[in-house]
Amino acid sequence: MDALDILTNLDNVIPYFQPIFSADEHKVIGYEILGRYNNESEIISLGPFFHDHQIPEEYKLEVDNTVLTKALEKAISLDQDVLLFVNRDAELLMHDNGEHFLQLLLEYQQKGIALERIVIEISDRNYEGRPDHLEHLLNYYKTFGLKIAIDKIGNDSSHLDRIGQLSPDILKVDLGALRSINTGPSYQAILYSLSLLARKIGAMLHFENIETAYQLQFAWKNGGRYFQGFYLHKPYGEFISRELLKEWLGKEFHQFISYEKKKLEALFNISEEFQEKVQNLLNKFKKYEDYTELLHSFAKHLDGIAFRMYVCDEDGFQKSPNIFKKDKNWILQNEYLKKNWSWRPYFLENIIRMRNEKKGILSDLYSDIETGETIRTFSFPLNNKDFLFIDLSYNYLYEHEGLL
Repeated sequence: MDALDILTNLDNVIPYFQPIFSADEHKVIGYEILGRYNNESEIISLGPFFHDHQIPEEYKLEVDNTVLTKALEKAISLDQDVLLFVNRDAELLMHDNGEHFLQLLLEYQQKGIALERIVIEISDRNYEGRPDHLEHLLNYYKTFGLKIAIDKIGNDSSHLDRIGQLSPDILKVDLGALRSINTGPSYQAILYSLSLLARKIGAMLHFENIETAYQLQFAWKNGGRYFQGFYLHKPYGEFISRELLKEWLGKEFHQFISYEKKKLEALFNISEEFQEKVQNLLNKFKKYEDYTELLHSFAKHLDGIAFRMYVCDEDGFQKSPNIFKKDKNWILQNEYLKKNWSWRPYFLENIIRMRNEKKGILSDLYSDIETGETIRTFSFPLNNKDFLFIDLSYNYLYEHEGLL
């Protein structure tokens, strides 16, 4: 639609509300406020209007504030713990240093909407002002109790600086690219890393654009507390019952829990099998002159399972060459002797675990730096100072249920 048609018919500008569901209570905990236009024949999204760079900021602000005012008026009737997620473009927000926006919220605070219930989803992709000015404004908002969400994480990789500067309450992750199980493992690994980041900084993880059961399961598995998307509920002009999906979500999450428990049980059993296998091999090859001879002996029995083996001491220095499977043959890679791997995540932690528990550890899935393949490593204590590392091939993982 033409921008002037919208501006001269603000009565037809209306808010829509997309419900947001929680992992802990399985009910609606909030709504994202979205702008719509009712042209009598259909309801049209105002997204194109707000993203049109040719429309003056003053026009966008007027429409934005109209949507928000009507939304807050309706929200007065909501329970006092329901959150309201408000999208704000940084460029528009800084147009008047965010003053009108704050005054509007303070006005409705007097009508019963506590500022602690407002979550500002900030987007600064088109922001051309000074980053420290925006940071100062958002931190000022936080002194009033407003919550800050970094929006659209997962669409690009320019968020780490903002996360560090703003210490957001919520990280909102877009799952739009994760529409099928065929999405690359690197993308999934990045999203998993965001769950670790959220935990470290004390932020809640909010997954949006959930359109399939697979995406919902992924969001649940990776630490999501809030869920939103067409698979759960489309935006609507009215508020829905908070308990609408409670029973259904409970059943869905129960299936996720059952699947995850079975997978963890399978991993435990496989780890125990490797523990026994390696221990039996060590008992069989008690007499060896050096670790190279031991690795050659192991290679004969782990062919088709492992593709690389080596021994490190407790500080991470390699005490053997690599023995590496290449073109159906095991070769020695002497250049790895005396290299140090203590810089790798969890390396020293796992060394201490193996020493104290006196048993091996099966790693999580990760991409091998050299081959690029998805692998796991089984680590085993040879004694109190030296530790055996066995890299399991992707083909072996693929052929065994529960390893991928």
